[in-house]
Amino acid sequence: MLNRVITLALLALLTASASHAAPGTNLRWIDCFGDAGLINRNFACNTNTGFETLVGSFELGADILNASGLEVVIDIGSQTSPLPAWWHFKNAGTCRATSLSLSTVPPLNASVCQDWSSGQALGGIGVYIIGTNLRGPNWARLTAALAVPATGLAELVTGQEYFGFQFRILHNKTVGTGACEGCCTRAAILFNAIKVTTPVPQDDRVISGATNGTDSNYALWQGGYRFFAPSGSSMAEPAPPCGETVPTRSRTWSEVKALYR
Repeated sequence: MLNRVITLALLALLTASASHAAPGTNLRWIDCFGDAGLINRNFACNTNTGFETLVGSFELGADILNASGLEVVIDIGSQTSPLPAWWHFKNAGTCRATSLSLSTVPPLNASVCQDWSSGQALGGIGVYIIGTNLRGPNWARLTAALAVPATGLAELVTGQEYFGFQFRILHNKTVGTGACEGCCTRAAILFNAIKVTTPVPQDDRVISGATNGTDSNYALWQGGYRFFAPSGSSMAEPAPPCGETVPTRSRTWSEVKALYR
C-alpha cells in the first residue's frame, strides 16, 4: 500500500512539472534571462572600440532525447525607417558588414542557464536580409545555425533554460570618418523562433514566444521600439536615447499661476 502511495505521489509530481513547463525563447544583453541579463542596453555611441553581447536561450515544453542542432531566427527593427546603416551587417558592401559575429560559448556568469551542447556546438550566421521581410523596410531578419557532431547528441529536458548562442555587435564605425548613421536610434531585437533539430526531421521542435509569457523574447536598444511589447510587460518607460533630449514646453502665465492655487 505504501509503495502504491509513493508511486502515485511521484506521478502527480511529474504531471505537475510538465503542466507548468514554459516553452519559449529568451533574449537578453550580457547574460542569460535566468541569470539577470538586461532587457535594455543604452550606448552613448561615442567610441569605435568595444562591443555589445546579446545572449539567446530557450526552454522546452517536452524532453528531446537526441538534439543535434539549433536553427535560429532573429528580427531587428528600428524606430525610424528604413533600417539605419548602423544595423546593416554581414552582406558585402553594407556599412558594418564585419561588425556582427556568432559565438557558441556561454557567458562567464552562466549559472541558471546550461549549455545545451556541453561545449560541442559549432555554428555561424546564415543570411541577413534587410528590409524585405514581412515586417517592413525598418526591419532585418537574421538566421543562424548551430550543430554538434553525431557523437555529441544532447538529451534536453523540460523546464531547464538552455544557453543557445551569443551575438557580438562591435562598436566600430560608430563615430568619426566613415561612421555609419543610426547608432542612437531606438531599436528592438526579437527572438522570433528557434528549431531544435534531431537526426529524425519529424522529431524536430519549433519553439517561439516568451518563456515568461510577456517580454523575455526580445531585447531593446537605446530604450527600444516597443510596438510589439505585450500588455503586462514590466519594463518602465525608457530614458531618451543618446543624442536626444527630453523636450521642454513653455508655459503660459495662466498655467504658471494655476500651479500655486
